[in-house]
Amino acid sequence: MTRTFRIIPAIALAVGLLGGAAEAQTIKIGVNEPLTGAFAASGTYVVNGAKIAADEINAKGGILGKKLELVIEDNKSNPTEAAAVAEKLITSDKVPVLMGAWGSSLTLAVMPKLMEYETPMVVETSSSGKITTTGNPYIFRISPPSAIEAAAFKGIVDKLELKKVDFLVINNDWGRGTAEDFSKMMKEKGITVGAVETMDQGAQDMSAQLSKLKGTDSETIIVTTAVDQLTLIFKQAAALGLKKRIITTGGSQNPDQIIAQAGAAANGTMHLTTFLPWFPEKTPNPEATSYFIAEWKKRGYDFAGCTESFRGYDGIRTAAAAIEKAGKAEPAAIKAALWDIKVKGLNGDIVFRKSGPEGKESGQSQPNVYLIEITDGKIGMKTL
Repeated sequence: MTRTFRIIPAIALAVGLLGGAAEAQTIKIGVNEPLTGAFAASGTYVVNGAKIAADEINAKGGILGKKLELVIEDNKSNPTEAAAVAEKLITSDKVPVLMGAWGSSLTLAVMPKLMEYETPMVVETSSSGKITTTGNPYIFRISPPSAIEAAAFKGIVDKLELKKVDFLVINNDWGRGTAEDFSKMMKEKGITVGAVETMDQGAQDMSAQLSKLKGTDSETIIVTTAVDQLTLIFKQAAALGLKKRIITTGGSQNPDQIIAQAGAAANGTMHLTTFLPWFPEKTPNPEATSYFIAEWKKRGYDFAGCTESFRGYDGIRTAAAAIEKAGKAEPAAIKAALWDIKVKGLNGDIVFRKSGPEGKESGQSQPNVYLIEITDGKIGMKTL
C-alpha cells in the first residue's frame, strides 16, 4: 500500500508536466463573438477573418517561436453569455488576451470581467462611446466609436445639404449612442434633429416606425442596426413608398449583402464604412488588402463579408503584435505592450491613444471612415 501511494503522485506529476508542456507549445488568444443569435452572420465573418490572420502568422513562424491558437467561443448575441464566455476564456482556457465582443452591449457586459481578472481585450467592432470613456484600462479598441464616425461625417454634411434628420436605431448601447453622438454633431452644424425611433434587435417588422418617419418633414434618416435588419428596413421602406435619403452607420454594413437581399430597394442608400474592399487601391495598405481579399475568396467565403471580416483579421494581428512586443504571453505585459505597438491595419495604422479618466484610460485607435452609395445595384465611393 505504501508503494502504491508513492507511485500515484509520481504518475500524476508526470502527467501534469506533460500537460503543461503541451499547453506551452501554443500561445492562445481568446475570441468572444456572436456565432448564433441576432448578430451571428457578423460574428462569423469576424471569426473567419481572425482565422486568416492566425494562419498567416503561423505560416510565418508563429509568435515567440510558438504557434498561435485561437480559442473561439460563442456569446450567442447575448450580454450575459458574453460575460460568461470572457470568464471561461480567462479562468479555464488561460488566455492572456482576448478579442471581442462585436456589439457594444456585448462588450460592455464583458468589461467588468476584464477588470476583475486584469486581462486586456482588443475590441474589433463595438462603437459605443462608453466603452472607452468609463475608465477601463484593459480595453483597446481598433474600431471607431460613434463619435469618431460622426466627426468624419461632419465634413460631408454640407455637401449632402442636410437640413433635418430623423433616426431609426437599434434599441441598445450601439444604437442609442449613435443617435446621441450624431445628433450632437448635427446640432453643432445647424442641422435640425427630428424624431428618434428605436427597434428591438430581433424585430422583423419596422413598418410602424417607418410610417412615422415617412410623415415627418425631414429629408434624411440615419439608420443604425445590423445588416439583416437593414435589408428588412429597406424593403419595408420601399413598400411604404418612403422616398427619403437613408444613411447607415456602424462601419460594417455589408453593402454587397444588402444589394443581394434588398435588390432595388437598396438603391440610393448611403453607408458609412471603415474598409474599402471594392477599391483596394484606395485603402491605406493596398498590398495587405489585396492579400486579405484574395485569401478570403480562396476560402470560398462570400465577398460581402469582407467589410466585417477585416476587423477580425486586424484584431488578431494587433493582439499578436502586442504579444511579440511584450516578449511573453502574460496579461500585464501584453497590456503594457499594446500602448507601444504600431500595426499597419487594413484601414489605417493601428496606434492606441488614451481615452477616458486619468489613470484608467482605455486605448482608442482612429481608423479611416468612408461614405459609399449604392446606385443601380453597384457600389460607388463618395469623398469625405
